[in-house]
Amino acid sequence: MSLVRIWCYCGRIEEAITIASTTTDKAAAYHLARQLENVERYQEAVHFYGKAQAYTNATRICRDQQLDSELVSLALYSTEEDMEQCAAYYEEQGTNWDKAIMLLHKSGQVGRALELAFKHQQFSALQHIATSLDDSVDPETLHTCAQFFVQHEQFTKAVDLLILAKKHLEALDVCIDKHIPISEEMAESMSPDKDAEQEYRRVLLERIGECCMSQGAYHLATKKFTQAGNRVQAMKALLKSGDTEKIIFFAGVSRQKEIYVMAANYLQRLDWRKDPEIMKNIITFYTKGRALDSLSGFYDACAQVEIDEYQNYEKALGALAEALKCMSKAKMRDITAQESKVNFLKRRISLLKKFVQSRRVYDEDPDEAMKQCLALLDEPDLDTSVRSGDVYGFMIEHYATQQNHQKAYMLVQELKQRLPSASLAYYVNGGVLENIHSALGVDLPLQSAASPDGDEIEEVPEDYGY
Repeated sequence: MSLVRIWCYCGRIEEAITIASTTTDKAAAYHLARQLENVERYQEAVHFYGKAQAYTNATRICRDQQLDSELVSLALYSTEEDMEQCAAYYEEQGTNWDKAIMLLHKSGQVGRALELAFKHQQFSALQHIATSLDDSVDPETLHTCAQFFVQHEQFTKAVDLLILAKKHLEALDVCIDKHIPISEEMAESMSPDKDAEQEYRRVLLERIGECCMSQGAYHLATKKFTQAGNRVQAMKALLKSGDTEKIIFFAGVSRQKEIYVMAANYLQRLDWRKDPEIMKNIITFYTKGRALDSLSGFYDACAQVEIDEYQNYEKALGALAEALKCMSKAKMRDITAQESKVNFLKRRISLLKKFVQSRRVYDEDPDEAMKQCLALLDEPDLDTSVRSGDVYGFMIEHYATQQNHQKAYMLVQELKQRLPSASLAYYVNGGVLENIHSALGVDLPLQSAASPDGDEIEEVPEDYGY
């Protein structure tokens, strides 16, 4: 500093500038800046005032001499009062509104900054300010900002500001109308505390849930409906998610009849045939939900699977017995329809028992078994319970084993007439068919081993639980 003072005293400013430029001494820079200002070398004075961190002096000269290019950068390092003065300077000029807004914002005059931004349509400046807004700002100011963003189609930012302003229902309306995805963070921000007015809290949580559900955020919708106490709607959202594990868990903890039934209906659409655990849950949920008519229908479906896919009539009989038991105990509104279903199940069980019985007596009395099968084929409604093709197959294999190939062949022809579109190989062992045709010298038509509906035969699970 002493060297700078001596050179300045001697009028040798350039030597002083050289020394001040190569040192970090603030006092030297400040002394030189004052001398430069005295001789009207303002640009250089501003530079050294800045180096001396005397930003008030630097900004004063910039305003007085209209050195706009350096004013903002220096003002941002100065005091809040200087920032406000610099902002006022730009306002007086009527230009560089973005700089005035930035300085007011930096100085803490957020309201004034927003006012200028709205008035002069400074969209980029408003965006910058909006990133720093929080719930400490006046809610009406936040609301005004949000409306501005809506007008300029900046919907995501508008939603953020509406949430800050506690305008949750309005924020939801924007999300729904403008397809703004609701994140978990947004949903939590909009959710009222537990100590809020209960009816308002319920309505708002359900609205959030509905919005999430419409957007496919099913797990988030489930959470919000649950918080609102609407477990049925929560289950509907969860069902749409297809999350089987959570559906089973939610039904178990909810302990509501309607939810049990909803879960069972969903599980029944899955491939329960290959998963005994799913089947167990279906039976459990229908039972707990007191939906005995639905449980009866499920046991009926199980029986049909045993017949159509596995030809296991013993298991089918057990399933139908359970179906009858449930239907008899069910409390259907239409008593006549219930009685009709009970009678139909009894008839099917009767036919099933006859076929099962004929196969059971076969080892002791094959002729009696065949006699029973022939009588069974005369039943007018046989195929509602027992597939006639299985009865024919049982008889054909018996006569083939007895070397009575003519009788076996006659039954094969009857089967083809009765079920013209069916595959013989599905009902009768391929080797048996080949032996019958070979013994009689008849060509064996090509047959596939597919089921009547064209599906391949699957392996039967060990146990279905009936």
